[in-house]
Amino acid sequence: MRVAFLGGSFDPPHMGHLFLAVAALSSQAVERVLVVPCFAHPLGAKSPVAFEHRMEMARLAFMPLESMVEVSDIESRLESPSRTFNTLVELKRRNPHWSLRLLVGADIPQQRSSWYRIDDVEAMAPPLVFGRGGVDSPETGLVLPEVSSSDVRRRLRDGLPLMNLVPLSVEQYVNEHGLYRE
Repeated sequence: MRVAFLGGSFDPPHMGHLFLAVAALSSQAVERVLVVPCFAHPLGAKSPVAFEHRMEMARLAFMPLESMVEVSDIESRLESPSRTFNTLVELKRRNPHWSLRLLVGADIPQQRSSWYRIDDVEAMAPPLVFGRGGVDSPETGLVLPEVSSSDVRRRLRDGLPLMNLVPLSVEQYVNEHGLYRE
């Protein structure tokens, strides 16, 4: 089975994440997308809300695609900090029949130097790259909308409307739990 690995903080998940999954599935490069929220960010630079909140928001966000998209908590059961390499090794061990692709926006390859064992990651899961917010992808030619979790968090902190940047179910969850307000 051809499976795209979509990892990230998902703090919170936004429409760009959904569009990325739909684009990968529509391109027929993969049959399924595995969404993997990061349990413990390796660079320590990000301070996401609790993993349980991010998992639930990811489940809510991708629910309309649940027949083709699975949200996995695998990183909560692996060594911390979370590393894509370690997660892919474990996924390959559990699912030897999977052919993995690393699903990323075109801004991510520019950050190769900060990735742990990036050459091994790319060997296990060749990147499937889509353009993002003004960064074109020579692989697909498609450019996804410019939206980021940091912008969503800033808008929430400042009391600004989200203007459809996140699925309604995620916005409702954020409001119910008072997330990102401080």
